[in-house]
Amino acid sequence: MSLETFWFALVAVLFVMYFVLEGFDFGVGMLLPFLGRRSEPDGDKRRRVLLSAIGPVWDGNEVWLITGGGALFAAFGGWYATMFSAFYLPLFLILIGLIVRVVSIEWRGKINDRKWRAWCDVGIGLGSWLPAILWGVAFANVVRGIPIGADAQYTGGFFNLLNPYALLGGLTTVLVFITHGAVFLALKTTGDLRDEAQTLAWRLAVPTAVVAAAFLLWTQLEYGKSWTWVIVGISAAAAVVMVVGACLRREGLSFGATCVAIAGTVGLLFCVLFPNVLPSTTDAAYNLTVGNTSSSHYTLVVMTWAAGIMTPVVIAYQAWTYWVFRQRLSVDRIPEHGGLPLREGAPDVGRR
Repeated sequence: MSLETFWFALVAVLFVMYFVLEGFDFGVGMLLPFLGRRSEPDGDKRRRVLLSAIGPVWDGNEVWLITGGGALFAAFGGWYATMFSAFYLPLFLILIGLIVRVVSIEWRGKINDRKWRAWCDVGIGLGSWLPAILWGVAFANVVRGIPIGADAQYTGGFFNLLNPYALLGGLTTVLVFITHGAVFLALKTTGDLRDEAQTLAWRLAVPTAVVAAAFLLWTQLEYGKSWTWVIVGISAAAAVVMVVGACLRREGLSFGATCVAIAGTVGLLFCVLFPNVLPSTTDAAYNLTVGNTSSSHYTLVVMTWAAGIMTPVVIAYQAWTYWVFRQRLSVDRIPEHGGLPLREGAPDVGRR
């Protein structure tokens, strides 16, 4: 295996990890208005349980995006430059959504005021729905190809990206993430919240599996290779297990299945793309490939040594974090309000 191929595979793994782990974070944010409803103060307690379920891990999950973007920039500068130019508006909106979500989660409990928390909840929802849709649209367009000229410049417009295949990709990521989030909450909560999350996961399981199956089949039939049918089969089997687990209220089984299904779907997109990294719909001669967009051999060697040292450390630390915060959460253990005043006359400061 050449270093260019190795780094393409590693970029794929980094994005697979990002979508598997950050996927349920997006799902929890999208479900906040539904599972967090009810009158105060119980409604606020429920919303704080939902945010506490992802509280110890959500920012660590975003490390995979930062690492994946950094690896893409360093290993395939030409791919990075053309893709970010072509997808400037969608990626800008994703960035805005992620920033709004971060600020809303971190600052939600800083002021003990219902209106403040309500606006933060809006920010969390917006910062979850927007990236969930646009990531699917963006990755589907990468596989489908975009108008690229001989100078590796994007020659289309914004509406070129809103084609049926890309819109189906966006719908797929939304449904998969929200189902992934519902199953995760059933795995992390107790009592009424767990029951409602299980019910919601069961209701979402079948439509999610149907839409995801349509996207997988379209991808394979239009862009796939003979051997990628294996990935389609694994992903489809995982979707079936997810549906069965949701019906049986076996959230552990369902969560494992959604992880495999997401990994298989993202892996399929990278596999059908290789050896291209960004096909040109203008002329196949203008396709960007792992060969004509990669960095120098010396750069890739240095990056390989750095990745070999740091990647196991990151994986070990994140696995330890999930193990430490593995306990289930309940509304009963949440105090009446976001926090206690520091001193008389001072603003309230509290937890999420």
